[in-house]
Amino acid sequence: MANLTSQFFGLELKSPVIAASSSMTGDLEQIKKLAQAGVGAIVLKSLFEEEIDAQLQEELSKRKALEPDPEYMDYFDYIIRDENLKDYTSLIRQAKQAVDVPIVASVNCVSTVDWVVFSKKLEEAGADALELNLFALPSDVTKSNEASEQFYFKTIAEVLKTVSIPVSIKISHYFSNLAGMIQRLSETGVSGISLFNRFYSPDIDINQEEVVGADVLSNPSDYLMPLRWTGIMASKTACPLAATTGVHSAETAIKFLLAGANAVQIASVLYTNGAAVVTEMNQQIAAWMDEKGYSSVADFKGKLAVGEADATLYERAQFMKYFSQKSF
Repeated sequence: MANLTSQFFGLELKSPVIAASSSMTGDLEQIKKLAQAGVGAIVLKSLFEEEIDAQLQEELSKRKALEPDPEYMDYFDYIIRDENLKDYTSLIRQAKQAVDVPIVASVNCVSTVDWVVFSKKLEEAGADALELNLFALPSDVTKSNEASEQFYFKTIAEVLKTVSIPVSIKISHYFSNLAGMIQRLSETGVSGISLFNRFYSPDIDINQEEVVGADVLSNPSDYLMPLRWTGIMASKTACPLAATTGVHSAETAIKFLLAGANAVQIASVLYTNGAAVVTEMNQQIAAWMDEKGYSSVADFKGKLAVGEADATLYERAQFMKYFSQKSF
């Protein structure tokens, strides 16, 4: 019988299939279903500082005419943040009591102070690990690459000084030297790096001539970019990698494990197929392992990572070979 045990978040997981941060993991009943289905860990819906700030601004705009006192506004700011933190820490405690899989808190902030405050509160609530959902769109043309990158290193350093539970990060691919950045981030002391986070993207409605939100769910083909970078970087990092975005099947999960990932995070497929898809994925991964004669994930993890495989397979060689053909 195949052993699906793997390691990520600085923890031992009974399966390499992780429930990624989403609204599915912000509900206790869904969390129970995911645990019963066999996920290796559950990353709770991210606590977003920007969502708290948006709520705060909405409430303040309603109350400003009634209570213009700046001291009261500061107090109200504290109340809003405290209520959101209480709701989130309550979810952590309830999830810990209800299921027997690791519960990973997820946080996304703008200010360094809140990263630290939120992270400490989540640790105190009993989270097994912490995922920093790091993303700063490098759209400010006046800011240097070095200044943009320091946000990541400063945030990680401050959080690691504050908490004792394992800290992993989820990052985007928006870096001028992605390989170098992943390697440097892996050397900060984090327990893992997930490639790549998926955020809101804008689209344009040509009929209404306005900017609208794009589809929030990933497509099965979206796995190709994180697969490439997992294969390139798995043997070059000081911490384990996990892959996310576009993981809709056991076949894709196996590809990531072969490329060197320790785990995969899934979200969109949970919306389309429900928690039962986790059981199916685990069964199919185990069946493939039995067929290939692998007794554990460690037996084949990274078999096709750069170092074990030719680096050109993840770079331009295959692209050039394909388009050099005279006919299709």
